[in-house]
Amino acid sequence: MSPKNPTTLFISGTLVTVFATFLLISIIVNLNIKYQSEHIQKVLEGINSEDLFTHFLRAENHYFYQPDQNENDLFSLGNISKITFQLLTNVVPEDARTYLGRELPGLSLYDTEIAIAGEGTTMATLPEESSPPLEVLLKERELVEENLKNSNDIFIPNDNKAPKDKKVFVYQTHSWESFLPLLKNAKVPNDAISNDKRANVIALGARLSNNLIQQGIGVSHDQTNMTEELNDRKWSDTKSYGLSGEIIQASAASNQNLEYYIDIHRDSVRRPKTTKTIKGKNYARLFFVIGKGNPNYQQNQQFAEKLHNDIESKYPGLSRGVFLKPKSTGNGVYNQTVSNRAILLEVGGVDNTLEELQRSIDVFSEVFGDNYWQEQKANEVIGDGK
Repeated sequence: MSPKNPTTLFISGTLVTVFATFLLISIIVNLNIKYQSEHIQKVLEGINSEDLFTHFLRAENHYFYQPDQNENDLFSLGNISKITFQLLTNVVPEDARTYLGRELPGLSLYDTEIAIAGEGTTMATLPEESSPPLEVLLKERELVEENLKNSNDIFIPNDNKAPKDKKVFVYQTHSWESFLPLLKNAKVPNDAISNDKRANVIALGARLSNNLIQQGIGVSHDQTNMTEELNDRKWSDTKSYGLSGEIIQASAASNQNLEYYIDIHRDSVRRPKTTKTIKGKNYARLFFVIGKGNPNYQQNQQFAEKLHNDIESKYPGLSRGVFLKPKSTGNGVYNQTVSNRAILLEVGGVDNTLEELQRSIDVFSEVFGDNYWQEQKANEVIGDGK
């Protein structure tokens, strides 16, 4: 049997492509299938731009078309069938998560992307968020006072050293997030709740703010008790990002110089994943969350990655990495549309001690301050036209 003519193969392949395209369009129109941008993006990620260029080059010049390349052609029947199957079913054959994502509620967590993986970070060690209902958040736990020594000092303002020009806004969307060592009879992650600002993430925001002020950086620190505010409005805890969004928008409107927004949280995973020993001292590990629901999330991602890399260069293993979250895994925006320097910073987990948390906040303060002054000097140079 004589081999098929390359021109014949090309023409037949083109006809199959045209037929498959019209068939796909008709199916989509008749089934009224709806797609999220994240799904389309995942499907298109499998298409190599070099292969796409090669295909169109062959279409223009048959010299580049070889019979043995047909099975690897981007627009071969096999590849078209695969892409069509993914679009119609939302299933990626190579990814088991897509088979069960809608059936198993917790599996959507794995839509989280690891932009940069820190030490030990894999899909099996992703961050976890545990937020009890509002009625649980309102129940106050007794504090372990001996573990809160000198905790009031960070809330004493030092107006003499505070710069008038405030460019950093620190806040806590989940202000109730606390730590088990600071609470009596607290054993499991859902117990790590407190509305006392000495024992929750507001204390971390206060320490960060004071550290930055010591570096000559103007900071505005919001200390809203989010539990009480949500309860007053009769809102559920799921509306917390809407509430913090109102807070930061009001601050942005009253101070147009604000450039940096830091939302402080803590993780719900246990101690082995959230603690790092460096030179004989324990630190609460850090990580960054960037919302992909923000159309310009790449700018915030770049900033978070710079901070991660600088932390790792000074304290290897301290940062767990940078994570990207779409709307399927939570809020998806995290109010980060307010600026290209807006980040969500997770500090430690439910088992970390106050000393470990403070050490890590001090490290972040140092790295953030260095980046802040580098960017301010760069802006001055550009502004002066030098």
